[in-house]
Amino acid sequence: MRITYKNMKKEFERILRKRGMQEKRAEACAKMIADTSLDGVYSHGYQRFPRVIEYIEKGYIDIHALPEKIAGIGAAELWDGHQGMGNLNAQEAMGRAVALAATFGIGLVAMRNTNHWMRGGTYGWQAANEGCIGICWTNTRPNMPAWGASDCRIGNNPFVLAIPEKGGKHIVVDTSMAQYSYGKLAVCCQNKTKLPYPGGFDEKGNLTCNPAEIEKTKRVLPIGYWKGSGLSVALDLIGGVLTLGKTVTKVGKECEEEYGLTQVFIAIRPDLLNGDQEKAQEIIEETLKDIKASLPDHEGGSVRYPGEATLQRRKENMEQGILVHPEIWARIRKL
Repeated sequence: MRITYKNMKKEFERILRKRGMQEKRAEACAKMIADTSLDGVYSHGYQRFPRVIEYIEKGYIDIHALPEKIAGIGAAELWDGHQGMGNLNAQEAMGRAVALAATFGIGLVAMRNTNHWMRGGTYGWQAANEGCIGICWTNTRPNMPAWGASDCRIGNNPFVLAIPEKGGKHIVVDTSMAQYSYGKLAVCCQNKTKLPYPGGFDEKGNLTCNPAEIEKTKRVLPIGYWKGSGLSVALDLIGGVLTLGKTVTKVGKECEEEYGLTQVFIAIRPDLLNGDQEKAQEIIEETLKDIKASLPDHEGGSVRYPGEATLQRRKENMEQGILVHPEIWARIRKL
């Protein structure tokens, strides 16, 4: 079934207001979650919304808390999220990084004590819409084994890179350090579909495309095997060193669920550095044109740049309505 964007946003806003969230904040929060669903990232949009409400009710998320600047020097600042709403905290942090970049050419905001930011790509698009290169990442609870291990002690730590394009067709990479996020595994389980490529290990220690088997073992596969494992550890430690906040290890030992996270947001203004936006646009167009001229690996196939499919899904879902799982939507309506 499909739900209009307007109705989805309105429903999220109603439920958040019912929990006591201030009107403007509820509207902003609801919009980001609806936008994520509009872009076809259902696992981190409407499908995650019931868990957000659960965390609010358990007290893991303080809907009234506002992020606060703790320290700063030049283009870099340290913030505390005070256990506030994760996507609102992240939006505020990237907005501040963009503002710093307008002055210094680059801005960095490191935030501790915050919550799940929903779709990380949201803040890449946010930076790119302001003409900035955006870089950001978050840590998580321990949900992935280090390479060579069988128990979960590192996080899949989503990482985002965004490059602004003059016409709004931004290049945005939004990837976790696991081959597939747990949200993607859940969606495949719901739809009873296999993963297109192996995403983790089954109970016998074999790589598998069966999402249910991976959910049983919790042994998701790091991207690039040992490389993804190493990147996960490095991203986690950079955030921890910058903020003195919780690493994945601390989240696992001190938190009942996934909260109290550490995140880093960077914005860069290329135009202030190189002074030639037209030349930068030429570089982007030349590169993407060459990539899209690649020979497809199968008949009728095509090659897309990162972020291109998002624009296509956004247009389709706005015109036809956002595709939702009937049972999950019914659950949301009852909240």
